[in-house]
Amino acid sequence: MDLPDVDGAHQWPDAADTSPEVTLRPLGLADADDFMAWASDDRVMRFLPRRPMCATREQAVQHIRDTVLPHPWFRAICVDAGGGDRPVGQVSVWPYADEGGHRANLGYALAHGVWGRGIASKAIKMVVARVFDEVAGLERLEAITDVDNVRSQRVLEKAGFKREGVLRRYIVLRNGEVTDAVIYSFLASDRP
Repeated sequence: MDLPDVDGAHQWPDAADTSPEVTLRPLGLADADDFMAWASDDRVMRFLPRRPMCATREQAVQHIRDTVLPHPWFRAICVDAGGGDRPVGQVSVWPYADEGGHRANLGYALAHGVWGRGIASKAIKMVVARVFDEVAGLERLEAITDVDNVRSQRVLEKAGFKREGVLRRYIVLRNGEVTDAVIYSFLASDRP
């Protein structure tokens, strides 16, 4: 199956195809153009208030160089694009330093053009399957999502995360508005 443009201009075929093969790998400078598919799209970025939008390729390269490459655990979410893995999103795990590394935050984003194909939940399941072994001392993985981001909440639930509650007036949006968030967790002991 050919991978459509992930900028939203093309959609997946309507045929009853299976969801694409998903892999995780480091995101590099050579991936800047693909990175732009989600990093410059307000439909994706509106729920990532701390992340700057990358409106130009130069901003994308700078973000990858300055933030992604030195990140302790950042991966590209890739799908098979006819002979090669093409990034269509990102997933990261950031240990909380003040907790001695036993807790970490999970973050993810996926290009709008590939939403609804199970790609994000597959990627998060892959993260859960290995991050507890790769990050020394990690016991708890947390994900915090805007209370209005129902899609993200479904992704987390499909990946086995447990909803713990609502954090009132927790997230500051780009426009300065403060909104509620939902917190989810996955413990090392939750793995099958």
